[in-house]
Amino acid sequence: MKISIVIVNYNVKYYVEQCLLSVERALQGISGEVYVVDNNSTDGSVAYLKGRFPWVYFIQNNYNAGFSKANNQALRQARGEYLMLLNPDTIIGENVLRESIAFLDAHPDGGGMGVRMLRQDGSFAPESRRGVPTPWTSFCKMAGLCSLFPQNRLFGRYYMQFLPNDRAVPIEIMSGACMLMRKSVTDKCGLLDETFFMYGEDIDLSYRILEAGYKNYYLPVSILHYKGESTLKSSFRYVNAFYQSMLIFFHKHFGRYNYPLIFVVTVAIYLKAAMTFLTQQCKKRSVVRQSSMQYIRQKKFLLVGKGRNLMDMEALMEEHNLYHTVCKSTPTKNEPTADYVVFDTDAYSFEDILEWFRHNEEMRPRPLIATYISMSRTIMTGNVVIK
Repeated sequence: MKISIVIVNYNVKYYVEQCLLSVERALQGISGEVYVVDNNSTDGSVAYLKGRFPWVYFIQNNYNAGFSKANNQALRQARGEYLMLLNPDTIIGENVLRESIAFLDAHPDGGGMGVRMLRQDGSFAPESRRGVPTPWTSFCKMAGLCSLFPQNRLFGRYYMQFLPNDRAVPIEIMSGACMLMRKSVTDKCGLLDETFFMYGEDIDLSYRILEAGYKNYYLPVSILHYKGESTLKSSFRYVNAFYQSMLIFFHKHFGRYNYPLIFVVTVAIYLKAAMTFLTQQCKKRSVVRQSSMQYIRQKKFLLVGKGRNLMDMEALMEEHNLYHTVCKSTPTKNEPTADYVVFDTDAYSFEDILEWFRHNEEMRPRPLIATYISMSRTIMTGNVVIK
């Protein structure tokens, strides 16, 4: 068995469906297995997905075990030479697994690997590779020095933007949204630390891999991470979980020395958490709240597909009163301006879809990625599922 892939689900069955479709294509010719761990979803996820993907192993929890524990449940059963953590709100290109495995096969010093993550508009997500959040690196991030001097190796280490995006390079921290590791390395370093309920566990494991003497790499093969921007970061739950995870990491790995700086960073974390939450609450009060469908009805869609699927896509648009135009071939920059470009995934590979968005950087404003999944007759965006 070459690779084991683990996806944790909580009430996002349509995103998991799309993710599994992309994984199924990427696994062609590769010996692999896929686990979906359900954290007590209430949307009928397990029954829905089991009928569509009988080749997937399902683990069903009767409570929300959190990200770390849920992943570990599957990782302990995994038989692959390589282990991949994959978020449910991702799409991977057909070449991702093949090229990633080949790279680590050729680099035995590599304990883990991250990939090029794309935002909803196809732009590069800086969290694709990060530096170890030492007290100094974290201070630079929270003080804004990382944003002011992103290319500086002293101040901009958090996102390591001084590294090239288009070639493989050693990095320090991988993102848990798509994280590939050798099983022999996790056998030595341990799995995810279950002290982290969500957020921070990928940083901790990446750091332990480095501490064990291995390298972590970045490889420029593309995946889409829908929620990189659309995760609700204004909720108290998010703010609390994120900054508590930072504290857990600091005290676990750096709490034994440099006490003055640790104290300063700890205070800064609490202040940053409070400011973030209060700022977001003020923004929420000043904006008229809209439902997802109200928001989407203000947008323009360009439908890209062929045959019956294109007719079904048009029918969905008309059913929901959504403004749209149609394109029966790969669109160019001269096509009508659209907020979303919807590609039929039966007519186009996931790789081609992601590359179209990634390479159309001159389009302003850049349209957002959307896909049509014929299996469930849904149009997937990062904001809403149109069904």
